[in-house]
Amino acid sequence: MNAFIFDLNGTMIHDMDYHTQAWQQLLNEDLGGQFTHEQVRPQMYGKNQEVLVRMFGPDRFTEEEMVRLALEKEKRYQQAYRPHLRLLPGLPEFLARAHQQGIPMAIGSAAIPFNIDFVLDTLDIRRYFAAIVSADDVTISKPHPETFLKAAAQLGAAPADCLVFEDVPKGAEAALNAGMRAVILTTTHEPTEFAHLPNILHFSPDYTDAFVQGLV
Repeated sequence: MNAFIFDLNGTMIHDMDYHTQAWQQLLNEDLGGQFTHEQVRPQMYGKNQEVLVRMFGPDRFTEEEMVRLALEKEKRYQQAYRPHLRLLPGLPEFLARAHQQGIPMAIGSAAIPFNIDFVLDTLDIRRYFAAIVSADDVTISKPHPETFLKAAAQLGAAPADCLVFEDVPKGAEAALNAGMRAVILTTTHEPTEFAHLPNILHFSPDYTDAFVQGLV
């Protein structure tokens, strides 16, 4: 592969439970919902505004209200997760080796810049990424391929030469729609949930896996 594109949450860091908790607190305690953990968890994909629409319908909030609520949710998530923030095992070494070998790398995430900056700057890994595509940079969220196609374009790489690292079926589907193959980190979903996707090369719990290590 000539380029690597990483999703962020659940792929580079194992933080999805903290997102779920922050969402559940906001949806229930602040907005009067009665959603269980099991109801919230599968809805956490795409932009934050899209999550609010899926949970409450399209007419509950103005765009301005959704922007404010989305930022508030991320502030709560960051406060709770900050003491636990770390890359998945093996990823620091993987990034360093790929960078040394001149493999261009990008972030392609549905997170807002506020969250991407939180991870990249707190962990001091921004230098590894030549391109960053966030929720603010796309019109249509995953599984639409826009996120990954924009990342590839910014790297100057053909889609077929890009390998995507993802953790959710919608993200892997976005890679498929972009003409890219994917490695799945099994932090949030079981391999059986990806059975319908033909572009999966490998499943791994983290970056210490022999197959993943063999990529660099």
